[in-house]
Amino acid sequence: MKNSRDRVFNIIKRVQNLKYRLVLDSLIVGLVVGIIIVIHRILLGNLTKVFEHLYSQGRSNLYMIPIIFITLIVLGYIVSKMVKREPMISGSGIPQVEGILSKHLEMNWFRVLFYKFIGGLICLGAGLSVGREGPSVQMGASAGEGIAKGFKKLDNEEKYLITSGASAGLSAAFNAPLSGVMFALEEAHKNFSPLILLSAMIASLTADFVSKQFFGMIPSLHFSKLEALPLKYYWALIILGAIIGVSGVIFNKGILKTQKLFKDSKLKIETKIIIPFILAGVVGLICPILLGGGHDLIISLQDGNYTLVVLMTFIVVKFLFTFVSFGSSVPGGIFFPLLVLGALVGNVVGLICINYLSIPPIYIMNFVVLAMAGHFAAIVKAPITAVILISEMTGSLDHMLSLAIVVVVAQLMSDILNGSPIYESLLERLLDNGSSKYQGNHNKKTLLEIAVHMDSEIDGKLIKEIQWPKNSLVVSIIRGDQEIIAKGNTKIMSGDYITIIADQSESAEVLDTALSISSS
Repeated sequence: MKNSRDRVFNIIKRVQNLKYRLVLDSLIVGLVVGIIIVIHRILLGNLTKVFEHLYSQGRSNLYMIPIIFITLIVLGYIVSKMVKREPMISGSGIPQVEGILSKHLEMNWFRVLFYKFIGGLICLGAGLSVGREGPSVQMGASAGEGIAKGFKKLDNEEKYLITSGASAGLSAAFNAPLSGVMFALEEAHKNFSPLILLSAMIASLTADFVSKQFFGMIPSLHFSKLEALPLKYYWALIILGAIIGVSGVIFNKGILKTQKLFKDSKLKIETKIIIPFILAGVVGLICPILLGGGHDLIISLQDGNYTLVVLMTFIVVKFLFTFVSFGSSVPGGIFFPLLVLGALVGNVVGLICINYLSIPPIYIMNFVVLAMAGHFAAIVKAPITAVILISEMTGSLDHMLSLAIVVVVAQLMSDILNGSPIYESLLERLLDNGSSKYQGNHNKKTLLEIAVHMDSEIDGKLIKEIQWPKNSLVVSIIRGDQEIIAKGNTKIMSGDYITIIADQSESAEVLDTALSISSS
């Protein structure tokens, strides 16, 4: 009994001055993750050039075609063995990180980092329709966990460093530090904890600094023909947002349906993963602009060389290519492909508005850029991240109002059509599979933090009046800059951050229950 009390006392004592320790820890995480993502991006750039050359040779020399497909089949087989050995690397990686933060999943950080690094390189380099953001986020989170374990941090400290690593991964992948921070707050944690904000901000800025040393200050998507849309044309944004919202729902349902088809099929995992590699070979030989995440395709849209028929063909092929690539469980994200599809749909809407609704052609790229943000919001349901991400990626803050309008309309349309947040849906499927579930140690304690929402079940109540989860204890409340020692007569207010101590083995159930009563 005494040993148990001593452990609890030591855990609570460690919480004091945690803010200042997090500054140094997050700085280290940001530096390490920045270096990892920079190496990954450099290797990916070189590997992509190799495959571009291979596909180019295949279009001019028929004898190269068998060599290309044999190479792709071998690579697909290698990736399938990686996924088989470490299932946590399959797909985006973002749902896995969210599952770890919510105490539902656990991972072997080194194996995930290693296999995601190699597997992501192969899939992205070969041209599968997946993005680099998922691997970057998961690799960052893995590095954060590895650093936490190396420094023997407590569970709650480990959570902050995992979040910091994930933020740094997204920041370094797209030169978008604020987006990395906002993604951690809005999507991964769904609350604005001061400590999470502090650690994520430091790690993201550090990783972005490292990334810019190698890739320069140029935004990920630099458009030279982007004029601010006049207010008199804002009616078109409602149309754009509504159509993008519908497209987002189609994307979500298509991803989930294809994933289910692959899962229900009797194909071996090797065959499942080889299929998108073969499809990448077909696309690479016929229409290489549709390969990969689609960065070059978005940039090419500003030249205005595509007709409506070509754009519609691109949309259909890119949708199907992305569904097959992601549904097969290869290591790769959906972040960039969904932005590309949003850009294509936005270009189509823009051309229709220009040809039939008297909008000047100079504003065509506005439809492309705004649609990317709307598509992200409709699919991920993270509107603030959507606005900040596109602003950072394009290097322009002149379109905040128009971005916000499209984002709000797109998300509302998605909600009306019962579109679910894609990463939450994918996490639910991961949990249903029952693999890599968090176990914890019943002899160890852990600290959990929850935010109190306005008008929630516990807002305005005394601690003693609340039915807290079994085998848990409220130890402190953060209210602004004040830390309050929890007592039975302490009144809880909206905006409070409550720290709860519980057994590791029961932390997932305690956290779920606590989040339920604090947010509804």
